[in-house]
Amino acid sequence: MKILTLNTHAWAEEDQLNKISQLADFINTHQFDVISMQEVNQSMQEAALSEEELKMYYATESDAVIKKDNYAYVLLQQLTEQYYWTWIPAHVGFQKYDEGLAILSRTPIKQAFGEYVSHMRDYNNYRTRKIVGIQTVVQGEATWFVNGHYNWWDDAQEPFKGQWELTESKLAPYMDQPLYIMGDFNNVAEVRDEGYDYMMSKSWNDLYTTALQKDDGATVVKAIAGWADNKRDLRIDYIFSNRPIQAKSSTVVLNGKNGPVVSDHFGVAVEI
Repeated sequence: MKILTLNTHAWAEEDQLNKISQLADFINTHQFDVISMQEVNQSMQEAALSEEELKMYYATESDAVIKKDNYAYVLLQQLTEQYYWTWIPAHVGFQKYDEGLAILSRTPIKQAFGEYVSHMRDYNNYRTRKIVGIQTVVQGEATWFVNGHYNWWDDAQEPFKGQWELTESKLAPYMDQPLYIMGDFNNVAEVRDEGYDYMMSKSWNDLYTTALQKDDGATVVKAIAGWADNKRDLRIDYIFSNRPIQAKSSTVVLNGKNGPVVSDHFGVAVEI
């Protein structure tokens, strides 16, 4: 099984359409089974897609309206494999987008959920955060894949610790089955006694740490939004499992070395 997670920085990149095509080519080459994407934007003013255009879409939230320029939908049009997919909005992005979370799966989505992991519920505030999860069947076993995009450890209004506590409670009903949670956690693995250590204290298996083959793991290597003063390499994008499995490999991708750069984050690809 191959999993990819990527913060796409959707519609905020220069040469955006070309980068979508490059991402599609990368996915077509590597044939990922599950793809999680954060910062999946669509224009609030754009027209909605028709039911016919959403045949492969699974409506996790019944009131979510998918627009014609939904980044995940635009990407899907260039993929050679058929993917089932879902998307939920979390908050307004860049004053003009519905910013949300998407999961693409090569196998049918059996059920799904969307949950707030922030105490804040203000759609106009970027601190409002959600997770989206899908259940699909992997090698005969029902398995959950959860996608999230979190706040920073020291955020004054919505610190990460509270969001992870909410995450733990929201995931509890699904933990009797294999579950992977992944995404942009905005907490650096090398910083002690903050978000990463807090997550690890809850017995999650970081598939990077336990992988048979891996690289340095860094997914942000410059100053970006949320890390404006950054001058070092950061590992803040993760794939965790609730089971003690060992991945064959964990690889930073879409970094100019393993695939083109298509976002302000690099991606993480894991093969199990």
